Amino acid sequence: MKLTFFTRSTFAILSVAALGGGAFALWAADNHGVHAPLKFQIDTKAIDRDAGARVSYASIVKKAAPSVVYISSSKTLRAPRMSIDLNDPAIRRFFGGQIPGSLQPRNLTQESLGSGVIVSNDGYILTNNHVIDGADEVTVSIGEPRKDYPATVVGRDAKVDVAVLKIDASGLPAVTLGDSDQLQVGDTVFAIGNPFGIGMTVTHGIVSALGRGGLGIEAYEDFIQTDAAINPGNSGGALIDTQGRVVGLNTAILSESGASNGVSFAIPVNLARSIADQLVSKGKVDRAFLGVGPQDLTSDFAAEFGTAQGALLAEVLPGSPADNAGLKHGDVITKINGEEIADARHLTLAVGNLSPGTAVSVEYVRDGKTHTAKIELAPQPGQTSPVRNRPGGGATRSNPAPAPKEDGVLNGVTVADLTPQYRAQLQLPRTATGAVVTQVDPASASARAGLAPGDVITELDRHVVDNADQAVKLSSENKGPKAVVLVTRNGSSHYLAIDESK
Repeated sequence: MKLTFFTRSTFAILSVAALGGGAFALWAADNHGVHAPLKFQIDTKAIDRDAGARVSYASIVKKAAPSVVYISSSKTLRAPRMSIDLNDPAIRRFFGGQIPGSLQPRNLTQESLGSGVIVSNDGYILTNNHVIDGADEVTVSIGEPRKDYPATVVGRDAKVDVAVLKIDASGLPAVTLGDSDQLQVGDTVFAIGNPFGIGMTVTHGIVSALGRGGLGIEAYEDFIQTDAAINPGNSGGALIDTQGRVVGLNTAILSESGASNGVSFAIPVNLARSIADQLVSKGKVDRAFLGVGPQDLTSDFAAEFGTAQGALLAEVLPGSPADNAGLKHGDVITKINGEEIADARHLTLAVGNLSPGTAVSVEYVRDGKTHTAKIELAPQPGQTSPVRNRPGGGATRSNPAPAPKEDGVLNGVTVADLTPQYRAQLQLPRTATGAVVTQVDPASASARAGLAPGDVITELDRHVVDNADQAVKLSSENKGPKAVVLVTRNGSSHYLAIDESK
């Protein structure tokens, strides 16, 4: 299965006719100006879940449908450079002095269709970032018969996949926003959008799951999962409840074919509204920074770290708020401001939803004991963190002539000292220590746990590993069947649970 965004894309040869005679507004970059705060229409009253079944939801659809718009965007794809020079006299002579038109490089235009939601009567529209990402021109079509408006991009946030557009219009039918925090699994919902560009379409389903994440779509994932039929072109459209209030923005589907398969995902409107507020009022999204690299605390780690729930810190960045407060790798954060933290994703969301400068109470477990730290969160650094690969990363020292493999808990793994050559190859600082993994037996427990050549072992069973000899010694002393290993990969640290009994 694969995750598919809901835009519908086509390609066309660039020509004056393809640009639509000025129906689009040109924009080359996000408009980061400061605007007056958005004035949303919000209704947080709970729905009546005990009400009887309805024969028709037509009145509810009529309430929300006029606020859903069609969005078209286009971007020019530059023609690749020719490997030969068509102006070369020898080449021109070969073609009799006239280069065939089919060989002339021509730019292409990629056109995408999506949906959006009017959130203010003076022309602010909420949609997905991927609907307009990289576009040169954007247009918004409203109503039937459609009326086209040139659109400008007020701001966009790729980490949540939200964008805000603005059109020059007034008296528009702004939608009423609901409270997505009140949704429950089993609630009836409707998806409204423009699938395949065929026009306004309404589909019906229920909330299948809440708080869905770990899909690898966005940096911050807290999706509403539904079984309402959603297809390409629905991106940015409305997910509404039985009161006609928008509770989510339809964003992606899980499907092999790219068409609806009954597993759809929407961004909760509370999250989208918070992002839109900041994009309009500040031109950007300010997220707080704790400075940790969390991972999920699986059952394999529970006994080692003294708790069965929370976010395990695989790394704490030097000089970060977490580091200044005394947190260390191996700590498990269980609460932020009294809110329970179930896993790494919840920690990322909890911190990301706060503003820089916010003082928080962080409860964490270290060696089975609970501690509390008061931490003032910082702004996120301008540079992005290294990309993390899948979890993973020997008990045998690698020499010019490979030594025999050891029989310890890391049986089947070969290691070497972290020489200057290895540090340069792995882009590690000169002060880095540990044992670099050079070989892993594919049939070993370490390979099943994800240990891979190029990983650097820095701890084994909470003992520091400075070099290959230490890794071999610690591995030999632990006869298994289990071990917890801290490895560094691509500049980030991660714990692995290796279990030879499985």
